[in-house]
Amino acid sequence: MVSFIKGGIKVRNSYLIYKDLHTFIKSHNCLKGSSHVHLEGGISFGIGAFNLTLSLFPPRILKVLEFAGFSGDKEYGLSLLHDGATGVNLRSMLCALLLLCYYTFLTFILGRTGEGEVAEAERLLKPFRLRYPRGAIFLFFAGRTEEIKGNIDEAIALFEDGCKAQQAWKQFHHMCYWELMWCFTYKRAWKMAYFYADLLSQESRWSKAMYVYMKAAYLSMLPKDEARPFGEDEVDLFRQVPTFKQKIAGKSPPTEKFAIRKARRYKAPHPVKLPVPVLEMMYMWNGFSMISKRPELTEGMMQTLVEAERTLLESPENQYSVDDRCLIHLLKGLCFKNQGLLQAAEECFNKVCSSEKKIKFDHYLVPNSLVELSLLYIDRGRRDEAIKLLHKTKQNYKDYSMESRTQFRVHAALAKLKADPGDDEDTRL
Repeated sequence: MVSFIKGGIKVRNSYLIYKDLHTFIKSHNCLKGSSHVHLEGGISFGIGAFNLTLSLFPPRILKVLEFAGFSGDKEYGLSLLHDGATGVNLRSMLCALLLLCYYTFLTFILGRTGEGEVAEAERLLKPFRLRYPRGAIFLFFAGRTEEIKGNIDEAIALFEDGCKAQQAWKQFHHMCYWELMWCFTYKRAWKMAYFYADLLSQESRWSKAMYVYMKAAYLSMLPKDEARPFGEDEVDLFRQVPTFKQKIAGKSPPTEKFAIRKARRYKAPHPVKLPVPVLEMMYMWNGFSMISKRPELTEGMMQTLVEAERTLLESPENQYSVDDRCLIHLLKGLCFKNQGLLQAAEECFNKVCSSEKKIKFDHYLVPNSLVELSLLYIDRGRRDEAIKLLHKTKQNYKDYSMESRTQFRVHAALAKLKADPGDDEDTRL
């Protein structure tokens, strides 16, 4: 705790220095020399990064940070970073990279998939792609924008080019492998996705538990009678997942904890198979929004879900049956939404919510179904109902898997609606 407080004080001092410098360069006392543009770019990067990052925090935390002297104005942060990125200064590339991370990753983790964000990312990339056509990092972000647009084959080509562009920075290859794994997931090319998960498990230290879980998940998606040419068995892999648990600053990454929890059922001598582990993890990484612009990809996922649902119905009832059926309903709802079948999507999400008291293990399903239902209501112009559901999710559900991700999505949705995030209105429906 003492180290945490000391670290917080240092961060605050850094922020205050940036603020003082910003005030100084705007004053009449500041003499503008030849390096002034570089100083200005650095200040824009620092203050912009602080404001943008802090604006993503839930309001309750943000109020505490503002009391300590920080500020979290997203629009102000974005404007400063754009100024820094478009200027000719030493930090312009840093500003651009931070903005690209925000537009192509953070917004999707928060569940926002606006066309404007993709357009901004492409606009930022254009001059750098012209200046550095074989620049690995820019090939990576170009691949990411194509992936977001649903152009999966183009994205794969760009990620592969990014890997070929340099061999010195292996960690960069791992970033590309991760995206390639998901690209092949969207295409339901389970063996190719397994190949990249296997590469990551061998080479990357970021989260071996996650990589081994994904390897097992991809193998479990193959038909029972299909040969396993990889020399590995999914049940053995699922059982290995908890052994790779790691802690960062005393805590395990949420996605890793989720993978370990899901793998627990394989401890049994005769385990009950997870129905669609790949699609479930894909949802956690907001992958269904990636395929929303490609009807054939959504249709493929729907076929997988229908087959899994049929298998569940034909199998004997067990302790996981309700949870597994609710998972299928949630994911089918997302596919229906992508297909424009909003009434069918709403029915799927409501089926999950109505089964709340019967769910034994996957308690994250209900709050996430409420969030998806609220986003559906937003699309259908039912603003007040959406706000009620978002507040219900925020106030009534605690201590479930990936809770922080869900809460960030709630915060982002309320901010989009410009609703009071601290509203204590009655959320009972």
